[in-house]
Amino acid sequence: MEQLSKHITIKLLAEDDRPREKMTSQGRHNLSDAELIAIILASGNRTETAVQLSQRMLSENNNSINELAKLSVNDLKKYRGIGQVKAVTIAAAFELGRRRRESESIEKPKITSSRIAYDLLFKRLSDLPHEEFWILLLDRANRVVKEERLSKGGISGTVVDVRLICRAAIENNTSGVIIAHNHPSGQVLPSEQDRAITKKLKEALHLLDMSLLDHLIIGDQKYCSFSDEGLI
Repeated sequence: MEQLSKHITIKLLAEDDRPREKMTSQGRHNLSDAELIAIILASGNRTETAVQLSQRMLSENNNSINELAKLSVNDLKKYRGIGQVKAVTIAAAFELGRRRRESESIEKPKITSSRIAYDLLFKRLSDLPHEEFWILLLDRANRVVKEERLSKGGISGTVVDVRLICRAAIENNTSGVIIAHNHPSGQVLPSEQDRAITKKLKEALHLLDMSLLDHLIIGDQKYCSFSDEGLI
């Protein structure tokens, strides 16, 4: 009887029944919810395999991934075999899932004018006591792929590295770039330095078959568009 009651580990299961091997051979879509959770758990406890533990966790939460995702780290740690590390790992996996759904549900803004770009960047750059330099990375349809702050400076300026902008553009498969910075003084007249960096970046992006679409200077409830002013 003792022999029959011994715990069967995942290693003793047929290879096709092991979640990791099953995902490799059959693809992630062929795994059950319990098997996917078991991969995150990696191991079970003395009386349950990772799959069995996952099945029980689901069963006790109405067989609902959504219900399971609501459990806190401390709630997850109440299951035998789940310590701090596993609980945090599970919670992190569910949080990534939530963030993916949020990002998919938000339509990427399409930049068709300097005003749309300004409205998007205004919340980032308005009323700051220091200068910041931001970039918008756009796809071929002029939809924003990414917003990123490249640098933060003082009252009179901030350092801009053309190489960092080009690298970000390449890493995000960008077709067009819009750069922007603020003037804490509230004035939006381009400086010679603003003109120089615009020219330098335009030439660098051109070599990469990308376009610098605009450079916005954001001031006190107003802005200057290099594109609108024919400066680009």
